Amino acid sequence: MVNRQRLIGELVELVQISSPSSKEGAVARVLVEKLEQLGFEVYVDDAGVKSGGETGNVIATLKGTRQGKTILFSSHMDTVNPAEDIKPIIDEVNGIIKSDGTTVLGSDDKGGIAAILEAIRIIKENNIEHGDIQVVFSIWEEGGLFGAKYLDYSKVNADFAFVLDGGGAPGKIIVKAPAQDSIEVKIKGKPAHAGLVPEEGISAIMVASRAIENMKLLRIDEDTTANIGTIKGGVATNIVMPELEILAEARSLDNSKLDVQTQHMVDTFKQAADDFGAEIEIKTKRMYEAFSVDENDEIVNMLKKIFSKMNIEPTVISTGGGSDTNILNANGIKAVNLSVGMEKAHTLEEYIAIEDLMNSAKMVVEIIREA
Repeated sequence: MVNRQRLIGELVELVQISSPSSKEGAVARVLVEKLEQLGFEVYVDDAGVKSGGETGNVIATLKGTRQGKTILFSSHMDTVNPAEDIKPIIDEVNGIIKSDGTTVLGSDDKGGIAAILEAIRIIKENNIEHGDIQVVFSIWEEGGLFGAKYLDYSKVNADFAFVLDGGGAPGKIIVKAPAQDSIEVKIKGKPAHAGLVPEEGISAIMVASRAIENMKLLRIDEDTTANIGTIKGGVATNIVMPELEILAEARSLDNSKLDVQTQHMVDTFKQAADDFGAEIEIKTKRMYEAFSVDENDEIVNMLKKIFSKMNIEPTVISTGGGSDTNILNANGIKAVNLSVGMEKAHTLEEYIAIEDLMNSAKMVVEIIREA
């Protein structure tokens, strides 16, 4: 049923179109054309204007041939860097598609896009009856989920949503993902000559060190993590560091636990600044909310049935990462995230197994049948 060579060819075509976050214009134009050729009514929203990107989200609707639930399939168009001049390699010996090792492959998330397009072609070619189908190819998922945040939800009326953006072989059904807080810290100490009068200075890095030493970080509990991501500061080795900036984050599947962890980090920074007599500025922001879909929900049971039909063992899991799924759920659209086969995403060793890519397309077809 799945046209293997066509599917491989489509993924190879898509990953060669450069689309780092906020610069998805070229691939969006190609996808608009493909969707229109498949009979979709296509709309590009103003998410790009709101986020400062090249284009908006591609929102497409295919009218059903029978009554049924309206379902939404979504994947993001952007890729992490390095993503310029991707040279995909089809390794038939190992049954995978990979890059030449100088860039990412971009199967995160063009593997999802290719699977969705192939499934729609199968539906059309085989005259398979279906309800209304909506597709969202979003912008700028990596590093902010901006496409989903600024999506024109007036154009979306789906009962269920399936986000094809999970790593690993198909069969994984992600029903829980954490909320995330960003924490921006600016510590202002006092400069002094490090060799002549260091005691007259207040070292911003010493303030940061004291705070981090007293802070609970990394794995906090089964639901919660926290991390110091970047530290920038300093002028020269002979100047007591007068100022630095820290970017940190906290995540949790439990919103109340996240509140506690974020406040702990804020309080620890403030206490260290007080100890040294430094000034401190702290900004926190809830980047996205957690989501949780019951393991016995209708959408999950449907997927279990589909995977069993495909002779794939379904696995219901939670994840520590955020995705467009978080934002869709927060906007009242019940959504789960599904694995599509990508491995070692965000690295130069990224690859996708051809069999997994084919099963992802089959999965989408079966979801359409069942809805």
